[in-house]
Order: sequence, then structure tokens, then C-alpha cells
Amino acid sequence: MKPRLIASAALGVAVLLGATGCAFITPQATTIVYSPADGVNIPDSGPLKVRNVLIVSEGDGEAGNMIAAIVNETDEPHTLNIELGEGASVEKATVRVPAKSSLSLGNPSDDTPPLELENIEGPAGSTVPVYFQSGDSEGVLYEVPVLDGALDYYNELLP
Repeated sequence: MKPRLIASAALGVAVLLGATGCAFITPQATTIVYSPADGVNIPDSGPLKVRNVLIVSEGDGEAGNMIAAIVNETDEPHTLNIELGEGASVEKATVRVPAKSSLSLGNPSDDTPPLELENIEGPAGSTVPVYFQSGDSEGVLYEVPVLDGALDYYNELLP
């Protein structure tokens, strides 16, 4: 009787481990951080939060418009410094965001124009490195997607 009881218990433990073992070693998809939109969220850019940033451009080497939502949750106004490109061809821009507010670049409903950029060094469908920095932070270099006007809602945002 004891060998049957031990075999039954061992079989029960094996089935239990076999059915639930995957959850112990496989990362859960719901814990993976990602941007659920066409643009990307920029981590560690400083006190300003940069969300869903992307560039809409006609093609490689053409002008483009940067679209983004910039959130300032602090009690002071801050400036977001943006750099596109490298060396002598670097293009710099700044965006000032008042305290306790947000700014949506390229939002036609509140008449906020997109940030105009002169020379996008990447075709639609690629990414370009853009540096973001605000406050006393070191800033971060991040790959920002370049899209074209193939989708109707981006067509009106082309330069």
C-alpha cells in the first residue's frame, strides 16, 4: 500500500510542477515595458516627461516635424533641449513647458505646431538618434521612429 501512495503523490507533484512550472521561469508579457503607440516614450530625460515622440517626414534627407507630448509635473517651468544629428550638422531645438502643465507638439486641436526639423537622416520606417535633456539631468540619446504620410492622420502633419 505504501509504494502506491508514494507513487500517487509523486505523480501528483510531477503533474502539478509540469502544469505550473512555466510561470516560474518565463517572464510575463504584462511586465515588459513598451510604448503602445507609433512613437516612443523617452526615459530619464530629466524632470520633463517626453511621451509618444515621433518624426513625420517625406523621406531621407528631407525636412520633418517632431510630434510629442511633453509633461511637466513640477512646480517650476522647465526647458527641454533636443539635439538631432552629430558633429557640425547637429540641429538643436528647445521647448519651454510651464509648471504643472503639458504641451502637445503637433496637436491641431490646441493650435500647437510641431517642432520643425531641417534634415532627417533616415527614410520613413527607420529610426534616428535624438538627444533629450531637461533640468539638471544628464539626458538620454534615444532612437526615434520616422514615419511618412501614408496614414491619413499623419498626412496633415507633414512639413
